[in-house]
Amino acid sequence: MKKLFVAFSLIFVTALTVQAQNGVKLESGNPGKMAKFEWTEKTHDFGKIVQGKPVSTKFAFKNTGGSPLIISQVKGSCGCTVVDYSKEPVLPGKTGYVSAKYNAAAMGAFNKSVSVTANVEGGKEILFIKGEVVEKTEEVGK
Repeated sequence: MKKLFVAFSLIFVTALTVQAQNGVKLESGNPGKMAKFEWTEKTHDFGKIVQGKPVSTKFAFKNTGGSPLIISQVKGSCGCTVVDYSKEPVLPGKTGYVSAKYNAAAMGAFNKSVSVTANVEGGKEILFIKGEVVEKTEEVGK
């Protein structure tokens, strides 16, 4: 019985620790008070871009929820995408950003994702960047 109690206690403490490390706080029981993303766009198409010329975009959002929106992690789907984001809590009604910079080293079409972890319903949003990397001699533009 003592071993069973210790095992359940350990599982409970581990779950609390993981939630604390993620920095995500959910307002349980009242979804209207949760933070909420309202993106200006969730997919950005760069069109044709020249190989070796990095490109970047900034995904803007507004917090349309009832509590401060806190981004705890932003991660690109590969090492070819560098990300940045609003580090301070975004108050209700205010705006923030997530930016993505693509290095454009590999020729051909690309479609990459950017995962945004925050204190919103579901805990995660996915943004996308896409386009086609071409040689300098090709005409560049959408």
